[in-house]
Order: sequence, then C-alpha cells, then structure tokens
Amino acid sequence: MTAITMDMNTPVAKPASRWRQVWSNLRRSPSGMIGLSMLTLHLLMALLAPWLAPYDWTLQDGYQILQPPSEAFWFGTDHMGRDLLSRTMMGGREAITVTLLGTLLAVGWGGLVGMTLGFVGGRVDAWVMRFIDALLAIPWLLFLLLVIALMGQQTWTLVLTLGFFFGIAVVRVVRGATLEYVPRDFVIAARTRGESRLTIVVRELLPNVLDALLVEAAMRWAWMLLAFSSLSFLGFGVVPPTPDWGLMIADSRGMISIAPWAVIFPALALSTLIISINLTADALAKAIGLDRAKATV
Repeated sequence: MTAITMDMNTPVAKPASRWRQVWSNLRRSPSGMIGLSMLTLHLLMALLAPWLAPYDWTLQDGYQILQPPSEAFWFGTDHMGRDLLSRTMMGGREAITVTLLGTLLAVGWGGLVGMTLGFVGGRVDAWVMRFIDALLAIPWLLFLLLVIALMGQQTWTLVLTLGFFFGIAVVRVVRGATLEYVPRDFVIAARTRGESRLTIVVRELLPNVLDALLVEAAMRWAWMLLAFSSLSFLGFGVVPPTPDWGLMIADSRGMISIAPWAVIFPALALSTLIISINLTADALAKAIGLDRAKATV
C-alpha cells in the first residue's frame, strides 16, 4: 500500500487520478465486473421492488397454495399462496438496509478505534487488543442470539448488534494497517508540529488506511448478510410478515420435498448477493494492491 500523504520533499499523490487508476484496474478484472454487475442488479432490485413486484407480497390466496412456477407465478407460490417472485424481490430490502447500516457502523467505530490504537501504542494498545482477542473468541452466532434475545428484534437492535460485533474484527485489521504508517516521516512531522492525536488520525492516517477500510467494509458486509439471514432463519431477525430470504427458507424448509422452489429461489437470491460482494471485494483489493488474505481475521 502506498502512502497518500508524504513528507514535504515528496510530491503528494492526487486522489482523483489514483481512484481512476483503481477503476481502470477493476474494469480489467472479469470476475470483478461480474460481481459488480450482480451487486448493482441486487441493489436496484431492492430499491425498485415495490414498483416491480407483480403481486402484493403479503396477499394470501388459499386457492394458490404451493403452485409450481408457471406463467402466472414465475417463482411459484408458498404454503400461504403468496407469490414467491414478489416476496423474493422484496426479501432483499430489509437485509440490505440493516446490513448496510451495520457495516457503516462497524467500519466507522472499528476503523477509528483501530487507527487510534495503532497510533497510541503502548500499554493501552496491548490491553485493549487482549480484550479484542477475547471478544473474537466468542462464537458470533451465540453472541448475536444472546444480545437480540435480551434487547428484542427491533431494526435498530439488529443494526447496533451487528455493527458492534463485526466492528471488533475491523479494529484488528485497521490497527495492523495503521502500524505501517506510524513511523513514517509525515506522521512524525505532524507530531513535531504539536497536532492533536485526533487530527493526526483523521488527516494523516485515515487517507492512508482508507483502501484497507473499503475492502474490509465489503468483506464484513458479506459476513453480515450471512449472519442476518441466519438470525432470520432461526426466528431472531425480521418479524413476519416482512419478507426476508432467511425467514422464507425457514418457513418452507419442511416442504422442500414437495415444493423445492419455495426454498431454492430465496436461497439463490441470498447466495448470489453474497457471491457478488465477495467477487467485488476480491477484485477491489487486487485493483488497489492489497493482499486480502493478510487482512482476514
């Protein structure tokens, strides 16, 4: 990774030209463009689903229960006679909204704490990182289930819980990236000028670890989607009748032998979204020049 802010004798890189180069590198990656196209399609579908859905996603019809895919119902119907295409299209809205907000929260607090720890160092860094290691040793699903069971299944609870837990891993990754720049001349010069720690973290360190933060955000978003869908599958995520892929799979898993379409389509939607994020994150990391394997906790 190349520092953006250098000492006074070194020309400062232009961020605009640098990101144009990243975009050019990304465009040369077939898997990256496939992932980015799939991700864009998912985001547009979630945004426009209320207007594109052919039927009311909450409408129940006792005469259309477990209908196979047909011209009238492209994805078939579920055990309540609801149109699966409409519910699959709507199922991504809640998942994407909650996990995007959770990812922003995780990257925000995790990145700030990680940069601060990497800059401060010493005993504070050592003690906090031991606490971070202890939190990372807790099974994530048990942690999420415990917190949500105690605080309830409101949207804000899911966002805060996911954002806190997945931000723990961000702290470790960003701290490691920050340590590379703390001994650099431009940080030493800022200290010599008497700038505050917060100013140095925001103005000197943040631009240089932004690459790692972007890739980490994509990685944590994919993991958060999987965690959110797992919670919905177990009954601790979205509250019915709100459509959600994990909840749809849970509702139909007992009928998979007679109505496999009720499980296959929401599972495909979830898996393609996670795959698209991972493909985009891998390509972005390569375009930036990061080794994603080293950033994985």
